[in-house]
Amino acid sequence: MRSRNCIVSLPVKAPGLQQNALPVGRVPRPGAFGALLAFSLAIATPTFAQTEASAAPPSKSLWDLIAQGGWAMWPLGLCSLLMFFLIYHTWRETLRPRFVPDALLPQLRHALAARDVASARQMITGSRTVLASALGASLQRARPAEADAGKAHIEASLAETLEVEDGVIGQWINYLNVVATVAPMIGLLGTVSGMIGAFQTISTGGMGRPELLAGDIGEALITTATGLVIGIPAMVAYFVMRNRLANQMTATAQTATDLIDTLAGETAPDRD
Repeated sequence: MRSRNCIVSLPVKAPGLQQNALPVGRVPRPGAFGALLAFSLAIATPTFAQTEASAAPPSKSLWDLIAQGGWAMWPLGLCSLLMFFLIYHTWRETLRPRFVPDALLPQLRHALAARDVASARQMITGSRTVLASALGASLQRARPAEADAGKAHIEASLAETLEVEDGVIGQWINYLNVVATVAPMIGLLGTVSGMIGAFQTISTGGMGRPELLAGDIGEALITTATGLVIGIPAMVAYFVMRNRLANQMTATAQTATDLIDTLAGETAPDRD
């Protein structure tokens, strides 16, 4: 038998060329895997963000915070209204037209220089100023026939009347001090009430659940902050109004003393 020669040709790998086929069982290249992962994350990120946004607690309005403050917010609200009223009222009461009738001063000086006490008292009868009240009561002790027109008696009566007028106006300013003192105390009482509620919640099994303590702790903090927000402006307004009253009373006393000196003949009537 003639034997056949089987020639098997083997594939020859050409130099400089790489084989494109992948061995069996080899994973894809990292670049393709990274692109697939990035694409998956890009799709999933909006979904996660939407889930977190829906899980976030809604923001509270101002009314919600006031309601969370509990019972202490009611007296604190009354204190705030009282503070605004007192600031407005005392500001009006410490304006200069409330103390000195500037339009009547020239006529008063001429009448007192002529020692016409009756005409001077008639001029200030319709005026509702501090100077008119004090001078009207003081001129009753005037003695036009004497050399100094009874200046010592007039000045003594004037000092007493001005002190009374200062007390009448100053009592409204003192109420501002009351608000400035009481409002933080009410806030502190609300804080104590909230802490008592928090400890009661802990004693009933809320130690591991902080959401159960949020209401009581919120009440404690909100009432303290509200009391300070009311008390600090009230204290500032109190000192401002006290200074305004002191300045106006000083100016009124100087004007009244000048008029009395005019009556006693110690100053010229047309000095202004």
